Amino acid sequence: MAHTFLMESGQWLLEGNWLDRDQMPITVRGKTVVAWHQSDWFSMVTKLVFPGTEREDIVLQYRGRLDSNEREYTFVLQHSQLGKIEGEGLIGPESIVQRYRVLGDERQRRNGFETLRKIDSSHYYYSSGTMAGHSLNLINVMEATLERKS
Repeated sequence: MAHTFLMESGQWLLEGNWLDRDQMPITVRGKTVVAWHQSDWFSMVTKLVFPGTEREDIVLQYRGRLDSNEREYTFVLQHSQLGKIEGEGLIGPESIVQRYRVLGDERQRRNGFETLRKIDSSHYYYSSGTMAGHSLNLINVMEATLERKS
């Protein structure tokens, strides 16, 4: 099953829930645009909004490179709340998994993961989590569906 998210240019709509530690879940919506600039370089921009709340929008701007085996990639990311991030991803037959760490964050040592599981060529299930500290306390999680915009 070939992946359409990340592996092809396109626009995706996100809808789901955001859960901060010790808080009730809140609705999150967003849009992701993926673009390929050369055969092995991609960019991706995601904007997350939290309707009906006063929570600030989150903007993520990625630039990444796919390795020659087309199963691994590395990326740098500018996160509107966390700052500069670097990470890597693995592309499996049915899912894409990536991990990241916040740069220059020695005090809190924040890092995280994201998993995208393919449902079909136009839909993915997304889950993520951010952790902090030496004991990797879970700070927040997000679960959502991604739908390819035609």
